Amino acid sequence: MKSKTIFVTGGAGFIGSALIRHLISNTPHNVINIDALTYAGNLDSLRSVSDSERYCFEKVDICDLPSIQDLFKRYKPDWIMHLAAESHVDRSIEGPLGFIQTNVMGTGVLLEAFRDYWNSLDPERKASLRFHHISTDEVYGSLAEDGLFLESTAYDPSSPYSASKAASDHLVRAWHRTYGLPVVITNCSNNYGPYHFPEKLIPHVILNALSGKELPVYGDGAQIRDWLYVEDHARALYCVIQDGVIGETYNIGGHNEKRNIDVVKSICALLEELHPEKPEGIDAYEDLITFVTDRPGHDTRYAIDATKIQTELNWVPQETFETGLRKTVSWYLGNKEWWQRVLSGDYTLERIGK
Repeated sequence: MKSKTIFVTGGAGFIGSALIRHLISNTPHNVINIDALTYAGNLDSLRSVSDSERYCFEKVDICDLPSIQDLFKRYKPDWIMHLAAESHVDRSIEGPLGFIQTNVMGTGVLLEAFRDYWNSLDPERKASLRFHHISTDEVYGSLAEDGLFLESTAYDPSSPYSASKAASDHLVRAWHRTYGLPVVITNCSNNYGPYHFPEKLIPHVILNALSGKELPVYGDGAQIRDWLYVEDHARALYCVIQDGVIGETYNIGGHNEKRNIDVVKSICALLEELHPEKPEGIDAYEDLITFVTDRPGHDTRYAIDATKIQTELNWVPQETFETGLRKTVSWYLGNKEWWQRVLSGDYTLERIGK
């Protein structure tokens, strides 16, 4: 395969760094990591590939149009994989305007820079370009006890975060229909795995348990999520940018529907096995579970039908929730230095977005 030059926006984030590690380790492509290094951006997550001659980092905010245009002129990318986003629901409840700025305006800026670049190329070069927008299943809203999210499911976002991602999806489709830009969109279920910023449920529970803190569970913990191991997601994203049909949307899910309370209990059980040495005064990790006031607008259930990407692009997840969660807990136990460096910054394992 001929080597491509790929822009990955948000490449220092959780999913973006997993994608870059996959691209550098398993493909011949050159990767330009574009990230503003906001609170969740962490270049430590890319240490294993940062010395590669096919990797380059550019500290640039996607809302900065002149700087983004300059990157297009300098690097002349073949593919753009757009993951840069504010992504935590609780933070969006506390400060929604930042989500609108990054997720909506930033996507608009990136699309306009891409459009200018695309229009400057000859037809043959245009034919090889792709703009891949990576989004979330939260744009679809909440499911009842049965049914699955399809690519055709109507949007019904509940939080400022999901509304901002829905808006960005609509922008990408509009730029495709209006200007003919070669785009693909993916909507994924909840990701988990190594290098996850510890405000999200799974790493939050792991690190709270290790420090003997309460394990907060919203409401009664009956909310259901479909869990996707981040390295499976990275493989899926590469399948889509490489073989996806322009103008199409692909849902990516892990076939792992779990209640939040069951996820927390599974983590506790793994810690009992893998790290039985508990903080003083703690008899069992499950004793730390504490039910707290539910999140405003908390969706009841997410579940994705990933038939399309499986049948058309031959992608299936390699990890079950059980194997992926064991790998995740083991990683956090073995990489204390990484998460201690994260916790020494602004994040302190406290709840926000009340």
